[in-house]
Order: sequence, then structure tokens, then C-alpha cells
Amino acid sequence: MREIKKGDIVTRNSYNNDIVFYVKRIIKLSDNRKIAILKGVDLRIEADAPIEDLQLASKEQQHICEEHMEYRIINTINHEKEIKQDRRKEIIRTGKILHLDGDRRYSEKSMMYYKKMGLNAIVKNIPENKQPKVVYRLLMIYNPDILIITGHDGMIKSGARYRDIFNYRNSRHFIQTVKEARKYDVINNKNLVIFAGACQSYFEAIMDAGANFASSPARILIDFLDPLIVAKSVALADKNKYITIDDFVDELRDGKKGVNGLGARGKRNVIFL
Repeated sequence: MREIKKGDIVTRNSYNNDIVFYVKRIIKLSDNRKIAILKGVDLRIEADAPIEDLQLASKEQQHICEEHMEYRIINTINHEKEIKQDRRKEIIRTGKILHLDGDRRYSEKSMMYYKKMGLNAIVKNIPENKQPKVVYRLLMIYNPDILIITGHDGMIKSGARYRDIFNYRNSRHFIQTVKEARKYDVINNKNLVIFAGACQSYFEAIMDAGANFASSPARILIDFLDPLIVAKSVALADKNKYITIDDFVDELRDGKKGVNGLGARGKRNVIFL
């Protein structure tokens, strides 16, 4: 078998090849061992593994992953269209979304989802560690109602050190980005609705930083669509309605184990004709 390279689609033998990843980069250690930094193909998880633990995913595995993503997007869009058909004629101004995503592929899928849903959204592919540095400037430029901060995350040592921020790959970046966004709120008299997090993220610390919704209370993997469902739900909820996780929990892959929060007022204005 050929050597694993950057960009390859792989699985991990030590985890029974349960998750499909792409190789973000390969690090060569001082003892000549090689470690691959991995990103989930259809889950928002980041991990690492020795090169020798990896095997190339079959074409069938890759195809199933891609089909799964497309199915989830199309199924969600079709469901929402059925609901819209029952509404009276009206002019709807949905909440404006700014979405920062650390994954380029997910950024593209997210933009496709928002467009097909008819939502007013801007998606920026920003690496997780750079999100805190650019969020204030982007908020000033786009003036959104809803901010989605996501990408990839994961616990370095699963099942332990839940309160250690350094046991999370990107949670500290999400936390700092939320704090910067709340500074923008105070200075500019805004009231952003914020979702932040990815797979296994430090839920409690992200919420303490000022998020309305976050992942992952049970430190589980979340679906790539979960942050988009939060954004859509808030954008389409009437401004007079206080929306909570119970309003869209059935749409989330793992319900409140994956995403939870305090809730927020909706961002939709409706003018009946």
C-alpha cells in the first residue's frame, strides 16, 4: 500500500475504522515517526494518529460519506419547503447570518445550504485559531444578527480532564471568539445570537463566554449540519418569539447531548400582504 499523503481520505485501524477523515497535514517527529492531523469528513472532529494506524478509505466509504452529507442537506431543505407552503402570503425578512467555519469543505456546503434555504448568510472559511483575530472586523463589515463560530474540535484525552481547556483542540479559540463578539455587542449596542463549538467542545466554558447555544454538552461528536440548524432556526423564528433548544431539538442528530443553550429571541420580521 502506498504511503499516506496530505489530502488522502483515511480511517483509523485502532478505532475499527469507524470515522472517515481527510489528512490535513503530516508532522515528522524527531525520531522520524510521522503523525497525521485529521479532520472529519462528515463530523466536526479533529484528531491525530500515527501514519501506520491509518488506511486509505475505500471509494465506497468516500461515496457513502459524500452521499450522507448531500442527503442531510436536501432532506432538511425539503422539510422546510413543506412548512413554507402552509404559510400565508407574506414578506419575510430573516435574520442575517455570519458563519465562520474552520473547514473549507464545510464552508462550501454551508453556503449551499443557506442559499437553498433562502437565508441571508455570509460564510467565511477562517481557521479556528484565527477566528478571534478577525471576528470583530467582520462583524463591523457585515452587521449580522446571528453569528456561527465553528470548525473542528475534539478532546485530546477523551473521557478525562473535562475542565482542562488545554485538553481541547480548538475550544479555547471558540471561547475567545465569543468574547470578542460580545465586546462588539457592548460597544455597538447589538444583541447577537451566537452559536459556537464543534465535536466534543468545552460546552460550559463556551456558554460562560457568552454564547446562546454551544456544543457539546456530552462531549460527543456533532454532525456538520448541527450549527446550520441552529442558525436557520433562529433566523426563521419571529422576533417576538423566544426560541429554545426544544424548538428544534428533533432536527439535531443527537439532540441535547450534542447541542444545548439558554435560547434567544428570533430574528425574523414578517409583513403580511
